[in-house]
Amino acid sequence: MRLPLLCAALIGLAACGSGNTDSATAPPAASTAAPAATPASPSTAASTPASATTAAPAASGSTASAPAAAASADDDNRPAAKPFVDDGKWVEGKHYFRIDPVQPTSTPGKIEVTEVFSYGCPACFQFHGVVDELAKSLPKGAVMTYTPASFRPDENWPLLQRAYLTAQALGVDKQSHDAFFDAVFKSGELGIMDQQSGKPKAQSAWPTIDDVAKFYVKYGVKADEFVATANSFTINTKMKRADELIRAYEVDSTPTIVVNGKYRLTPITAGGYPQAVELTQWLVSKEAAGK
Repeated sequence: MRLPLLCAALIGLAACGSGNTDSATAPPAASTAAPAATPASPSTAASTPASATTAAPAASGSTASAPAAAASADDDNRPAAKPFVDDGKWVEGKHYFRIDPVQPTSTPGKIEVTEVFSYGCPACFQFHGVVDELAKSLPKGAVMTYTPASFRPDENWPLLQRAYLTAQALGVDKQSHDAFFDAVFKSGELGIMDQQSGKPKAQSAWPTIDDVAKFYVKYGVKADEFVATANSFTINTKMKRADELIRAYEVDSTPTIVVNGKYRLTPITAGGYPQAVELTQWLVSKEAAGK
């Protein structure tokens, strides 16, 4: 048993950089990584983020975070943001970074917390259960959105970006989000790894938009409608805007959390998954206090 677990841990720590180069160190693990062939359900297992390409300015006024849903009925029942207290625990430039210039958000009047992610990123798979809990814990007036990255075409990320934005446009992104991660990393139906052999599939066997469409049928979307929407000018434009916004955020790895278009952090810079949640909540309080 020890050898498979050791191999899985090493796989979990392998970075997939934009040029096939390792570039980061994993955050402190909060639990033991699961075997690669059957990853653990997302919780607090650590995995090294994937690295992005060189940053570039975004087009003026471009916003690609998932548009916020209408204010939920329970928003008023959420607690107010905690009073902002700066006790020196979190240091700008070390634990979190200011985005300059500040980027517009898709949810005016709300404090927007955005995860830059990819369904093809192992670290995002391990982290997304934590993000689910973070979204539930946000205070009144704060919302969670998602911006899919595409900077690993060698791992089919542009297709996965297109899949998320299409699901969002068709209104099935929320109910399918966790299951899509499972389809990549558990069943392997939408991933580039063969779950039986543990080896990469030949590129000719990579999932296509038609395979993705079949996945969304279970959420009430007709396959031909999904494909048509996925290949539309609207989705192509949203993909371009997502890429522009990610460059404007100066995001160089996934997962990355962005708070209100103004601050960015990662589990690595925060010091771990629990710390990333705590820091995000602190930055939300900072924004709510107008500091």
